[in-house]
Amino acid sequence: MRNRISLLVPAVLAVALWIVGMVVAQGTTDNISDGATDAQVLAWIQSNKNPVIMGGWLFMLGCVAFLWFAGVLRERLAAAEGGAHTYADLAFGASVAVAVLGIGTQGDTAAAINAGDVSPATAGALHHVGDLFFMGAELALIAVLAATAVLGFRYGAVPRWWAAFGCVVAIVLVIGPIGWAALIFGTPIWTLGTCLLVGRERSPRRASVPAHA
Repeated sequence: MRNRISLLVPAVLAVALWIVGMVVAQGTTDNISDGATDAQVLAWIQSNKNPVIMGGWLFMLGCVAFLWFAGVLRERLAAAEGGAHTYADLAFGASVAVAVLGIGTQGDTAAAINAGDVSPATAGALHHVGDLFFMGAELALIAVLAATAVLGFRYGAVPRWWAAFGCVVAIVLVIGPIGWAALIFGTPIWTLGTCLLVGRERSPRRASVPAHA
């Protein structure tokens, strides 16, 4: 039970901070449109300085909590894999990239902190560069899901049906036009599900596969 709680706490904390952060940052009275000009972006940031800073800070803390979750998860995956821990290390390394790139999506926070001094061009650049970090996080998450799925299918690190779910989310992430949905909705679902299911179904037959090989 203690081992499961050590994985559950950072997972729940990460998802909660992500959701609250997005609600605070996006729950302003005059949300900005995707086609806004640099001047409009700066005006929006100056009008919503506090919620943008608070929401971005909470979201970034959620990314730190996800990194904590990934560190504990690596230990569980490595124990199931044995050997050189190739896939466990891959899942952890990609999780670090997801966390760092997730923090990078909060460019508006930097502009809001310097709202009185930043130029419209800089505010616009910080606002739109978040899209690049978002796509990076989307691609990095594919490696997290794929590595964990392999460990589920081969070693029973997670139930096979959950490994299959991870594969489906990973496939959606590859598809650019809809990959954003897999990142926004799939990441919290996968994080919470994995913390509850990792190591739960590991049959003697699966556990014997590495030794037999």
